[in-house]
Amino acid sequence: MLTFIPEPSLLDSARGRRWPAYPGPDRSTRVDTPPARPDVVIVGAGPAGLAVASALWHLGVHDIALLDRTGPPCRRFFDRIDGLEQRVLRSPYDHHPGVEGYHDCELLDFARLHWNWLSPVERREIRMAQAGHRSVVPVDVFEAFCHHVSTVHGVYQRTWHADVTGVVPDADAVRVRTRGSTLTARYVVLCLGEDRRPAPDSWWGDACHRPEHVTYWDEPVPAGAESVIVVGAGLTSAHLITQALADGRTVHWVMRGEERYQCSDVNAAFFRAEGRARFDGVPWTDRLATMGRERRASVMFEFRPALREAEADGRLMVHRGREIAGITGTGRGATLCFTDGATVSAEHVVLALGTRPTTGEHLLPAGLVNATDGWADLDERTLAYRGAPRVFAVGAAAGMVLGPAARNIDGHRVATARVAATIAGGLASVSTVEEPGGDRGAGR
Repeated sequence: MLTFIPEPSLLDSARGRRWPAYPGPDRSTRVDTPPARPDVVIVGAGPAGLAVASALWHLGVHDIALLDRTGPPCRRFFDRIDGLEQRVLRSPYDHHPGVEGYHDCELLDFARLHWNWLSPVERREIRMAQAGHRSVVPVDVFEAFCHHVSTVHGVYQRTWHADVTGVVPDADAVRVRTRGSTLTARYVVLCLGEDRRPAPDSWWGDACHRPEHVTYWDEPVPAGAESVIVVGAGLTSAHLITQALADGRTVHWVMRGEERYQCSDVNAAFFRAEGRARFDGVPWTDRLATMGRERRASVMFEFRPALREAEADGRLMVHRGREIAGITGTGRGATLCFTDGATVSAEHVVLALGTRPTTGEHLLPAGLVNATDGWADLDERTLAYRGAPRVFAVGAAAGMVLGPAARNIDGHRVATARVAATIAGGLASVSTVEEPGGDRGAGR
């Protein structure tokens, strides 16, 4: 049996390389405002939204509008990555925003076409992927591929910067409210991703609010902080710690259990049909147990040598199995108080407590999400909200239907295949009914 030994030097892949651009439509010709009555509105233009738009393009559905509060496709996704100075993705080459069942250029094909731009270590990863072994994708390659997908499928032409404030389903349409306008679509797909998981209110004690020297992982760390406490046991924590050590800071790493090193963020079995079948017809309590077990924090193997070396030489102090009772601000920093009475202090504290699915409760009218244990009530065949059959969810919100892989880029492809086929079929049936009169186009 072959044993894959990861290359820690992968973590140093280049960022910001200039890739050859695929010729596409002139984006300057796009109108400033989205169409008032598109067939489909996609809320969120991250990797999931990109996958949905590309799939609909292949199915002949071009009258769509992608609405995103940060603008261009995947911008928020890469802004978060760059905030962590992340250079490689956890997802392998066969996980990418694309379309199931169509002969598109895939991520591995794209990387091979740009062989001359890759380092020897990155080329080795491509060979590993071709041989069927686990591989790691540089962020640079993935971003260039997302740009390629956006260009060839006309996604840039259909994406607008808009802050969506509400999604209101009616009998035969869905109104999408933004700050300044309202769109009316036949179908809406929510690709909302995940929000950071907040700290318990009890941590702040009598202060009732987060102290000045405490931030979350997606907020900047003050440049002058010489010591940092990172709370959390996942890959985000590993990036924060690595960045702080590189800046010469003393780092404390606090976690409830112990760090886990593994290749993927969930068991690879869940990316296959037989793994997802574990959720089909399984009682809700069993699904919850599986999600709790499989969504535990873990760190890529590539980080292990550097983190263990830093712990051995005293630059990194690891506090394993510690439960936090509270966090208090001090004159020049903050102090963590553990349940056993011990404390640890630093000039700054960064919380990396994981994420939680965004189910759409802040957009849809009350009661339509019908969330149970934090999960939306979705049709298991179409991923439509049972309370709003014209509204669909792609991404982490579909976790209790598709399993742990729903939050992963490859899980987006599986969800997209179901949703896009349902929408295309629904639009085709409407067109067949309306065709004799031919008056739908006149009213648009």
